[in-house]
Formats: sequence, C-alpha cells, structure tokens
Amino acid sequence: MILFLIGAAIAVSLIKDMLGAIIVFMVYSLIMAILWEQLNAPDLAITEAAVGAGVTTILFVISLKRIRGMKR
Repeated sequence: MILFLIGAAIAVSLIKDMLGAIIVFMVYSLIMAILWEQLNAPDLAITEAAVGAGVTTILFVISLKRIRGMKR
C-alpha cells in the first residue's frame, strides 16, 4: 500500500492532464484513508475520505471546469 501511495504521489506531479492528476490525487487520498484506518485512527480516516477524496476533488473539478470555460 505504501509503495502504491508513493507511486500515486509521484504520478500526480508528472501527469500533464489536469483531470487525470485530480483523479490520481483522489486515489491518493483514498489510500491514505485506508492506511489511517489500518493504523486504528478512524476519525482521521473519515476526515481524509470526506475532505481529501470528497470535497477537495469536487472543488478541483469545478475549478478545472471554470478554467476551461474561461479559455473558450
């Protein structure tokens, strides 16, 4: 899991497509939530899943949509 987490962190910085980077970031946050759960920290796991994978991803996608709309 940790190797996959490190790979996702590196992939986010190397991916040129913004939507792809957002999706990989969401996967990174979900993996972190799973790791927090395995470390017996359910409060951090729920927070990471809700904020990291949920709210942040939605805000990134909305921002990307607006930026692409402004370019047109």
